[in-house]
Amino acid sequence: MGQNIKLTASDGFELDAYRADPAGTPKGGIVVVQEIFGVNPHIHDVCDRFAALGYAAIAPAFFDRVEAGVSLDYVEPDITTGRELAGKLDWNNTMKDAQAAIDALRSAGKVGVVGYCWGGTVAFRSTTVLDADCAVGYYGRLINDFLGETPKAPVMLHYGAEDASIPLENVDAVKAAFPQIPVNVFPGQHGFSCDARGSYHPDSAAKALELTLGFFAEHLS
Repeated sequence: MGQNIKLTASDGFELDAYRADPAGTPKGGIVVVQEIFGVNPHIHDVCDRFAALGYAAIAPAFFDRVEAGVSLDYVEPDITTGRELAGKLDWNNTMKDAQAAIDALRSAGKVGVVGYCWGGTVAFRSTTVLDADCAVGYYGRLINDFLGETPKAPVMLHYGAEDASIPLENVDAVKAAFPQIPVNVFPGQHGFSCDARGSYHPDSAAKALELTLGFFAEHLS
């Protein structure tokens, strides 16, 4: 269903991306932001699923800024590699690349951003420093580093109650900083939404997806 494309950021940097389009007129656009594992087969699949539901979807290869063609699996040593690559990224460049994907989807209508793990923070920040029309962040650990930023568009956040990398007090801090944002906590660990991971929690993933799709239907229509 999808194809590999190129995006050009505002500083002229060219990065790869995976794009999937619906069969008919799109309901809107969705930028899919990767975990620390790059634009791997699972992220391709996420884009394809959104396209099957009527949205044009693009997953930018954010790691291209430090290493091209990254596609990692959910095992060591790939986990360590992914963390190291994410740590080398510059937030200013990351947001330029996210904006390039938003711009590429504007022909589809309003554009939302959904991000997972590392991408959950990118999704959140797409409403504070970029012009996304809405965003959904899944278990974005680094959101707590940006509690001083103000969302300019609707945001929804999902967390796992047993996520060892995001203590519930961090989730409470997000709730306190942004009382206008719906923050949902589901049974499960980090990565509960990813059916390629051992931490996949089918019931929680289904409930989070239902809320996510309802949120996009409301704000991208």
